[in-house]
Amino acid sequence: MKLAGALDQFYYYLQDERNLSSLTLVSYSKDWNDVLAWLETQGMDAAELETADITESLVRRYLYALSHKGLSRATINRRLAAMKSFFRFMMRKGYAQADPVRDVIMGKLPKRLPHYLDLDEIIRVIEAPDTGKEGGLRDRAILEVLYGSGLRVSELVGLKTTDVNPAEGWARVLGKGGRQRISPLSSYGADYLRKYIALTEGKRRATGTGNVFLNLRGGPLTDRAVRDIVRKYCQKVGAKEILSPHGFRHSFATHLLDNGADLRVVQELLGHRRISSTQIYTHVSRSKLKKIYHMAHPRAN
Repeated sequence: MKLAGALDQFYYYLQDERNLSSLTLVSYSKDWNDVLAWLETQGMDAAELETADITESLVRRYLYALSHKGLSRATINRRLAAMKSFFRFMMRKGYAQADPVRDVIMGKLPKRLPHYLDLDEIIRVIEAPDTGKEGGLRDRAILEVLYGSGLRVSELVGLKTTDVNPAEGWARVLGKGGRQRISPLSSYGADYLRKYIALTEGKRRATGTGNVFLNLRGGPLTDRAVRDIVRKYCQKVGAKEILSPHGFRHSFATHLLDNGADLRVVQELLGHRRISSTQIYTHVSRSKLKKIYHMAHPRAN
């Protein structure tokens, strides 16, 4: 089977059967486009390549070339993961006789703890917007929901007015892989959402959008705009960390665990499919406990 045709079928499978987000599909496509571009540098015509032409030796040469260029281990692992997903698909469908990446192992990544803010700092960031203005009210609602519900930025900007019920304190969230979950809204988040939705109802009618969060022209807010909003208020209050929206999610999970929440409950709230994805936050809590121990115990040092 031609590699180009097989990749088209793979992307179709990711979109229609696995229901992956458009951002994830773009990521897979970029990774494979890089593989194809490298193959061209090796004198191969990507349009004419058969899937059987991709051998383990060729894959290892490609990964070595990435390392030689100075790409990070995380980037190299992501490219390898894209190839592994593709060939697993090919084997399941019976389109390939062998998996050339089955025995190629991903390199170990250094463990990095998630960035988060202490409670007093994150409250200062959340309270920084001027809620007397439409943009400030929107920003306050965004920050409250990011921290109060632990949403991903894509989940936040994807919210429709029909997905939120501030009166009852919940939001219906579309997470990774098209999985839905019900996320609780904090009392603050629900209050500011209610005020913002009411204030911008006319804009929504005029533009025909059902999105909760709008730009000042009335169109749906983008992921990038939310990142800029979070950065703006972190800088405004002089926070020790200039967080991304995901940093608010990290803060949400860390503060829950620090205050005794069960790990399985945090997993459900975050929409993690695997408990291993949630366990990184226990390392944060342990590091905090260790720091407090060394500060407080007379025999710790």
